[in-house]
Amino acid sequence: MRKLFFIFLTIVATLPSFAQKSKKDKLMERKQRINALVKQEEEGVIAYHKQSAFGFKLTSDGYGGFFEVGRSKSVKKALLFQFELTERKHPKEEKQSNFSIPSSPFVYGKINYCYPLKLGVQQQYLLGNKTNRNGITVTANVGGGMALALLRPYNLEVNDLNKGVRKYIRYESSDSTLYSSTGQSTHVADSILFTNSSLLSFLQVSGAGFTRGWNQITVTPGLYTKASLRFDYGKYNEQLSALEVGLMAELYSKAIPQLVYSNPRQFFISAYVSILFGKRK
Repeated sequence: MRKLFFIFLTIVATLPSFAQKSKKDKLMERKQRINALVKQEEEGVIAYHKQSAFGFKLTSDGYGGFFEVGRSKSVKKALLFQFELTERKHPKEEKQSNFSIPSSPFVYGKINYCYPLKLGVQQQYLLGNKTNRNGITVTANVGGGMALALLRPYNLEVNDLNKGVRKYIRYESSDSTLYSSTGQSTHVADSILFTNSSLLSFLQVSGAGFTRGWNQITVTPGLYTKASLRFDYGKYNEQLSALEVGLMAELYSKAIPQLVYSNPRQFFISAYVSILFGKRK
């Protein structure tokens, strides 16, 4: 019994040293791993099996965000799976206000908000690796996938000050025809487009806001392809910090109506710049 008690005291006395050693081992392992990553970068090696990243992008016709998951196939190749949601704006969009009556600004002649949603795959090719841990890795990305144009109708809030009636209307709908004080039919979209002062004298027109039109969304399917250059300036290979510039083309099954008196387009080409943040393992 005395012998067992002595063994128990010995084990208890050595536990703190084991814990301390374990902590030191973890610090040493981390230091060795960082040194190995630095050495690999200096030798021009991308050392990772998978990566995940999110980012924000500005396009020549809008803005948005995306999420990406990557799988390394070799030292020089990787496969990127991407999910992206942006908002596309027509180049002729212009906000306007009713100066005679205080109201929220609106985009004259606008028919739909357009939200391209994309799900695709890109092949990544290594062009040039970092010469040291403060350098830049350059890769080329080429690929494409499925695109869905989510169209949310643009709604206006119209107040008839004479009749005391307020209603929400959208362009190209049956609600878009009202009658002026002379009894003549007037199309609200056309009247706003040409800033008809006689109509604005008894109608208060303003934007309906972000909450309107979500229950009226329609979807137009399509395909997209894109090519880009990515400049990764992350300190270590386990960190992904990059700037990307590229071109993208989209083709939809039918034309996308965005503005009154502007021909709807089925094919879009845009340039973009994006910034990414993520991790590698």
